[in-house]
Amino acid sequence: MSNIQDVARHAGVSTSTVSNVLNRRTDRMREGTLARVQAAIAALDFVPNRAARQLKTGHTPMLGLLVPSIANPMYGFIAREIEAAAQERHGFRVLLGNTYRDAQKEAGFFDDLLAHGVRGVVVVSSLADERHIESAARRGLVVVSYDRRASAPTGAGIDHISVDNAEAARLATQHLIEHGHTRLAFATVSGKTLSRSEKIGGFLGAARHAGLAANAARVVEARVASAYGDAEMADAGRTLAARLARGGRGAARPTAVVALNDMLALGLMAGFREAGLAVPADVSVIGMDDLFLAPLAEPALSSVRLPIAEMARIIVERVIARLADPGIAAAEFIFAPELVARRSVAPPRTKG
Repeated sequence: MSNIQDVARHAGVSTSTVSNVLNRRTDRMREGTLARVQAAIAALDFVPNRAARQLKTGHTPMLGLLVPSIANPMYGFIAREIEAAAQERHGFRVLLGNTYRDAQKEAGFFDDLLAHGVRGVVVVSSLADERHIESAARRGLVVVSYDRRASAPTGAGIDHISVDNAEAARLATQHLIEHGHTRLAFATVSGKTLSRSEKIGGFLGAARHAGLAANAARVVEARVASAYGDAEMADAGRTLAARLARGGRGAARPTAVVALNDMLALGLMAGFREAGLAVPADVSVIGMDDLFLAPLAEPALSSVRLPIAEMARIIVERVIARLADPGIAAAEFIFAPELVARRSVAPPRTKG
């Protein structure tokens, strides 16, 4: 079986040059040198010994990625972008786990990653309590938390990367207000997370700024089987739409709805159709995320886009950089969302 020294002799280069090729550190390498090393690897059918690399460095070239559930298309999108950034830019593979926003499941994954020599992990959670994540960081994991703001000093050793969720909801709400809507609802599900609370705050803040009465801007919530709930978003949207279409408690039916995310918005649109209401003629709907499904809906769904590709790049770069240099301090990165107007929002039939 060939080893790295065999490859170096065959290519006429040093073992460090071969190591740079194996670890994708080729930015300053001459094209001819890179080609000779790649040809030698192919000719000798060389396969890197990852176990030996782990013994030498103390970690494997892998990152953990924990998401609430891959059943939600948004988390699939995030996972794809993180995997692409890790693999193509840094030669790291990604191990994916579903946690259902359960702190015990997250802590169990941390134990498994550490036991297998994986030292970097990205956690998509937004749980209010991060003590188990802080504990993992103290034990040697380099952790990036996605979709929540930092609630403790960065000395806790955790990078926090998120979109400005309050601004995302404000943009969506302001878009409806600019179309003349004054009876607004924010649709969400049971099980509060920090990001959901920030979105509700952005919605209510935009409504107050527009001078709308408290009863003209309300938050409606669908009960789901678990505090997690994201995998059931579409069904929750249909349930909420039926409730809003009927009205209740003396409140007039809203003419426009801001949805917690696109999956909930798509469910709302289906539910309104089933209730005999047309979108946007009878009720406007706007989501948040701008999933690939949004422009495919009928009508095409207005949404607030998150810069997922750029966020994924920063997430991976932070993990890789802090693995290489533990002295780099943890930090917080907040990204700006962008409104994408389509056909699911229009002026109300009658204003008021």
